[in-house]
Amino acid sequence: MQTRKLAAEALGTALLLAVVVGSGVMGETLAAGNVAIALLANALATAGGLYVLITLFGPISGAHFNPAVTLAAWLSGEKGAGETAAYVVAQGAGAVAGVWAAHAMFDLPLLQFSQHVRSGGAQWWSEGVATFGLLLTIGLGVRHARERVAALVACYILAAYWFTASTSFANPAVTLARALTDTFAGIRPADVGGFVLAQLAGALAGWAAVRWLLAGGQQEQGLAEVQRP
Repeated sequence: MQTRKLAAEALGTALLLAVVVGSGVMGETLAAGNVAIALLANALATAGGLYVLITLFGPISGAHFNPAVTLAAWLSGEKGAGETAAYVVAQGAGAVAGVWAAHAMFDLPLLQFSQHVRSGGAQWWSEGVATFGLLLTIGLGVRHARERVAALVACYILAAYWFTASTSFANPAVTLARALTDTFAGIRPADVGGFVLAQLAGALAGWAAVRWLLAGGQQEQGLAEVQRP
């Protein structure tokens, strides 16, 4: 079962990155310089892909696809340190594979580094807010509307693409992998550290907020196991 969980995390994260990067390339190409249209295409494709992937892989692995979500599961006692580390490795490997798959689909060089500058206090704050909101969406969604968590996460990410200055990466594995694509979805490798630190801070704040809001209730019930039966 452990092997199947890790495979689900790797495959799901790979498909997520293929959607993010591939739709960014397609959107930018077809938008002919209209950045708003390209971002809309990227956001809609990502939201749709997330809904499908969480629904399909949730019953197998919990459909984290995100080290920040796995961190919350570890803090909540749902996962041991070993399984948490294995999830994070699987997510990272899957994310890189997904970027390469997208490059291959569009006949781009597999190995490349982004030149897209994403840095500064506003960007980092945006990533903290985006990840905070994602953890709230999952934690409270699992508690109050478990069967609709896939839709809730997809809708939240769609909105966060537009209400954050950073376009809401909200995921350390996604951030690291997007440094390896010099396309619409990319982030300069030098800017990755600030994003990841902000995401982890936002995740910790979101996890703490969920615990506080559900104090006295069943706050530990499936914080990050999105679709486990």
